[in-house]
Amino acid sequence: MISQPTLPAYWDPVALERDMRRIFQYCLDCRMCVTLCHAFPELFKRVDAKGEDASVLDAADMRAVGDLCNGCKLCYPKCPYTPPHAWDLDFPRLVLRAKAVESRRSGISFQDRMLSRPEIIGRLSRPVAPVVNALNRHGGFRALLEKLTGIHRETPLPAFHRETFAAWVARRGTRPAAGEPAGRVALFYTCTVNYHAPEVGRATVEVLEQNRIEIRVPPQVCCGMPNLDCGDVEAATAAARQNLGRLYPLVQAGYDIVTPGPSCSFMLRQEYPLLADTLEARQVAAHTFDLCEYLMRLHAQGKLDTNFPDHPGAVVYHLPCHLKAQNIGYKSRDLMQVAGATVQMIERCCGHDGTWSMRTAHFDQSMKMGRRLFEAVREAGAPMAASDCVLAQLQIQKGTGILPLHPIQVIHRAYGLCRGTL
Repeated sequence: MISQPTLPAYWDPVALERDMRRIFQYCLDCRMCVTLCHAFPELFKRVDAKGEDASVLDAADMRAVGDLCNGCKLCYPKCPYTPPHAWDLDFPRLVLRAKAVESRRSGISFQDRMLSRPEIIGRLSRPVAPVVNALNRHGGFRALLEKLTGIHRETPLPAFHRETFAAWVARRGTRPAAGEPAGRVALFYTCTVNYHAPEVGRATVEVLEQNRIEIRVPPQVCCGMPNLDCGDVEAATAAARQNLGRLYPLVQAGYDIVTPGPSCSFMLRQEYPLLADTLEARQVAAHTFDLCEYLMRLHAQGKLDTNFPDHPGAVVYHLPCHLKAQNIGYKSRDLMQVAGATVQMIERCCGHDGTWSMRTAHFDQSMKMGRRLFEAVREAGAPMAASDCVLAQLQIQKGTGILPLHPIQVIHRAYGLCRGTL
């Protein structure tokens, strides 16, 4: 399958349809992923109703199947036919390509452009954060917002903060390690942390400092995943090139890139080399780590501070899909266990997956997808819940009434660093 937007054949509708029918046929023959999301049952239902193979699908059928793919990517690590297998099967990347080709042909809708610009929304909302937050909790305003933007009136929206994480770190600065640092990192802090969860960024900085890590916080823009969600490959590529221009010099200077956001680490590692197709992109990808993955790497090197005066106790932990798709193991769970936590891990999709679940067309489906996760969190009965994804946290809170912490906040508390700010 052609997966690089830099290749002309990526945009060829004939080549795309050929790849779609080929990959759909493999999925029809296998059917292992029938329980993962709504896209696969829809594919099987449409073919079974019309005939025996993917040749019976028309353009409307293929669009309907692709529309139900929420980009969780859970099928990728489960599929036995992904690259380097000769069948070259990557279902979510195929759907992304189909969205990109359609978006280039028909343009990007107002709704998609709005949902794919979290930085603009954040900058506009930050100065009047209390007002925006109050409006987002008001039923009448949410009904109006639904009509204007297509954002479902019940989808949980993250709160805004007057002081962003970037403003906090600029005001406070980062503190150099005493003596030779245990490591050097450039922090890619993410849009959600910057505007909606600055407490996660503050905990990240203080935990890294606790472990004698030299921290740089370079200027950055959105990783570009919201753009990919709506097929705007050009905007995603522009974001990638802008971030690469700021991150690559730090990699050359000996810094690793660390991010607390699973979707952003997935973008930097998996998507940037395809979007930009440069040495710089490949080097940045090779030196990017999930935050807890990086800390467990320190632990393996004997450099992690394991003096945790406050043991967390029992934690029910949700493993986000975009973290699982990176095939790095269960580093957040392992780190919390090192800190003394008893962790029950749940590997189920929450159904949020970025902008997909916000839309009126998908909100009910997203809540159905998360149902088994919600039930498992409630049944665990743990005094503390955790998830690395800020948006998954909101989805879990919507489904259970329980708001999880980021694992780094659990570690922050275990170090005794919490001073009433988290």
